Amino acid sequence: MKKSALQFRAGLGVALLLACAGMVSAAQVGKPAPAFSARDLDGKTVALAGLKGKVVVLEWHNKGCPFVVKHYGSGNLPALQAKWTAKGVVWISIVSSAPGKEGFCTPDDARADIAATKTAVTAMLLDPEGKIGRAYGAKCTPHMFIVNPRGVLAYNGAIDDRPTADTSDISGAVNYVDQALTELLAGKKISVSTTTPYGCGIKFAKP
Repeated sequence: MKKSALQFRAGLGVALLLACAGMVSAAQVGKPAPAFSARDLDGKTVALAGLKGKVVVLEWHNKGCPFVVKHYGSGNLPALQAKWTAKGVVWISIVSSAPGKEGFCTPDDARADIAATKTAVTAMLLDPEGKIGRAYGAKCTPHMFIVNPRGVLAYNGAIDDRPTADTSDISGAVNYVDQALTELLAGKKISVSTTTPYGCGIKFAKP
């Protein structure tokens, strides 16, 4: 890769990291996770209240974001989803992009995206009005949250400690989500429960 391209990616990563760092999330670790109810791509209602007793991962998604492409194109996120859903974790992908904005998708678009990337989520929810995204204070894609079986937020932040769009950075990265889930399911205290999310800013609908 040419030096200019590397510099661009590095600059983009730093800019987005700083943008997310200056924002306060509405959902706070240690407090009840904001309630929500929405229909999945098959029209089935998914409500957080109905998932009590389960560990729930919420992943904010934008299929065109280079940071999301990094983790899906490499197979990193689908593998992580498959690993943990096989252990009983509920993994929900949420798209909060507004109509006409970057990342917006229809149910058909979402189904095609899932098939193309071999996504292994439990459900994908479309949130075009941004109600769920605003309730959690989701800022970037991917912005990750983990809710414990008691309905309390246990993790809020980035997927890992490499805030770039470069797939070569996946190897050797500390995957905060994998680490937190490992500790949570083992009955241990999560060692890193809050980090700074990185990625593409979510294009919400105007309030």
